[in-house]
Amino acid sequence: MRAIWKGAVSFGLVSIAVKLYSATEEKDIRFHQVHRDDGGRIRYKRTCSVCGEEVTYDDIAKGYDIGGGEMVILTDEDFADLPLTSSHAIDVLEFVPAEEVDPILYNKAYFLEPEGAATKPYVLLRDALVDSERVAIVKVALRQREQLATLRVREGVLLLNTMLWPDEVRTPDFGFLDEDLKVRPPELAMASSLIDSMAGRFEPDAFTDDYRAALQEVIDAKVEGREVVQPEEVEAAPAAAVDLMAALKASVERARAARGEQPAGGGEPTPITSARSAQKAAEQAAKAPAKKPAEKKAAAKKAEGGKKAAPKKAAEKPAEKKPPAKKAAAKKAPRKTA
Repeated sequence: MRAIWKGAVSFGLVSIAVKLYSATEEKDIRFHQVHRDDGGRIRYKRTCSVCGEEVTYDDIAKGYDIGGGEMVILTDEDFADLPLTSSHAIDVLEFVPAEEVDPILYNKAYFLEPEGAATKPYVLLRDALVDSERVAIVKVALRQREQLATLRVREGVLLLNTMLWPDEVRTPDFGFLDEDLKVRPPELAMASSLIDSMAGRFEPDAFTDDYRAALQEVIDAKVEGREVVQPEEVEAAPAAAVDLMAALKASVERARAARGEQPAGGGEPTPITSARSAQKAAEQAAKAPAKKPAEKKAAAKKAEGGKKAAPKKAAEKPAEKKPPAKKAAAKKAPRKTA
């Protein structure tokens, strides 16, 4: 990497000499504008809209349009007199918890490397930031512009994140924010269940730029003179769902299937299993009246069977009365002997 800036971090009365490096780089595939017939590069000339002459870099200045066709021209001397902080200083203003800085304010990131004998105070500031669990709010002048930034630690290195000023962040002005829209508790529970089924740990290396890879494949095929292999078709996005609950349920089941999990049905009850249990109970309750005729038929069959068995029991009754008759005869016999 090549250092793009040299300066010092002003930390109280401590000055830490550092070098600044770009921490990120864009991997977009860039193209030139060319003539379709012969591939020649398209060049642009810097011409004046008033006199039509081509202008060199030395004759180019910065102009501010004040409207009505009038322009205010600023020279390098005008910029030199501006009250910028030292062009090679990073002034620490305060230390704040990292969670208090809204990520929307972050702009570009730079690595800081200690220079010369500044290694020890550099390490001291780094370890102090880690121990305090805070980030430093700083001001720095980069490219003739004063910028707000943060200093934090990433993989043992101080990282400078330039930030937008608060008035550079737009305020959303959308009509639905004034509407009284309410989400039903079952819908919220189902959406939470979907989030839980798709939860995981963020691993940046697991994600790739599929479009850039496919575009690079097309370029390589052009260079090698071979046919372009068509990439796999991406699943089309589903149409807008009419039933929000049905779409949420289907999404939960698909997310679980993608993770190799068993469908909802065992373990702790979830909004889906609870809904299904309620649905089954309702179906059983609806089917219950239909089973009554069958029960009546069974009862009728039992009654018929009882009627057929009744004559047999009546025939058996005289046989059961015979023993008492014998006993009565036995009782009379002693009287005769007497």
